Amino acid sequence: MPTTTSFPPRSAALRRGGAAVLAASASLLIPLATAAPALAAPGPASPSASASPGASHGASHGATAPDGKAKPPNKPAKEPPAQMSTVGGELLGKPGTQVQLGPGAPQLPKEISGDSWLVADAESGDILAAHNVHWKLPPASTLKMLFADTVLPKFPKDQKHKVLASDLAGMGEGSSQVGIKEDSTYTVHDLWLGVFLRSGNDAVHALSAMNGGTAKTVQDMQAHAEELQALDTHVVTPDGYDAEGQVSSAYDLTLFARSGLQNADFREYCSTVSAQFPGEEKPGKKRETFGIQNTNRLLTGAAGLQPYKGMAGVKNGSTTNAGNTFTGVAQHDGKKLLVTVMNPDIKEANEVYKETQRLLDWGFEAAGHVKPVGVLVPPKGGDKSGGRAGQGAGAQASVTGSSKDGMWTALGITGGALAVLAVAGFVVHRRHPLPDLVRRRPKS
Repeated sequence: MPTTTSFPPRSAALRRGGAAVLAASASLLIPLATAAPALAAPGPASPSASASPGASHGASHGATAPDGKAKPPNKPAKEPPAQMSTVGGELLGKPGTQVQLGPGAPQLPKEISGDSWLVADAESGDILAAHNVHWKLPPASTLKMLFADTVLPKFPKDQKHKVLASDLAGMGEGSSQVGIKEDSTYTVHDLWLGVFLRSGNDAVHALSAMNGGTAKTVQDMQAHAEELQALDTHVVTPDGYDAEGQVSSAYDLTLFARSGLQNADFREYCSTVSAQFPGEEKPGKKRETFGIQNTNRLLTGAAGLQPYKGMAGVKNGSTTNAGNTFTGVAQHDGKKLLVTVMNPDIKEANEVYKETQRLLDWGFEAAGHVKPVGVLVPPKGGDKSGGRAGQGAGAQASVTGSSKDGMWTALGITGGALAVLAVAGFVVHRRHPLPDLVRRRPKS
């Protein structure tokens, strides 16, 4: 019989313990059909990504709170509430770690210091292990997953937008930017690359202007969060910048990722490693471009980290108030997992990625040997996502390439241009499927 384990919240002393990490060693662009969790020696890490030419970056990718002279807004409590939301299951409302180990199940990794985290099957929605998943915490730029899932379907990627000075007004001090210039024109495709690769708040604000302004976009995001049953989330800014009252949870962030991944364009952007971004338009001169790279280090590998085998997105974030946050999706041998980690207490460079790696390694080994402690719920009323997800837990369909069917197109980068490398037919559960992804190393 499965053993139900409910660990109490960790003491601050225990949560500060450091440890060496076992990281994934294989290259990103490999066939995932034969991939399995791999381990690699840790390497030195740098606390921040290098800036791209033409882009302005703060101390973190996504958004940075004010300079620290004033007390940060919305500072979270040191301990989770004694009782939290039970959306997705009764065990999810309890503080501490929830896991039900069956025969042959590995123990959870010890060096996990995140305030909140979860490991879930991306297709079935089963939550394999959870820790304070409904604790309402500042989300940082992982909130951009909700922004994208809300706004991305509204505009065709070839639509053009001339950026006005008013579009870029109101960005928080120190916000990371992809390098958008006023009075220059960008395609929607350009802007989404800026959002996903460089976590550009300038790109978020330009798209928000297209959507009727920041206030309307925040309203739309809140309504969409409620539709997804992400009830821990309160949206104040569209970009995740620290703001009084702005919170989400590991549970809700995972819902946003899972919903967004039903959209082929969302999948394309969050899995893109690098691209060329348009520079400023200058009269009488040829418009130049500059390179940008994804700040998700489990996707790209950077600062001593290797790309995680099978990693395909989704979004990272960091602010003064939120600390480091990350939601990632990866696949091995047909199994697809989502992991979210919020604010590791171990304050080492790249700790949020290291803890995600450990949880992914555990999840792929534990799958089939644990009893779920909860589930990622579907949207209210079934499918309201414009064809991105189907109704019914047991319904299945064979799909072969339609974006409405949720076909995952594997993307790589060659010379800064997106290239479709491989696709595959498959059978998926229609309740929020995460289709198979096949990546192949591009020929040199």
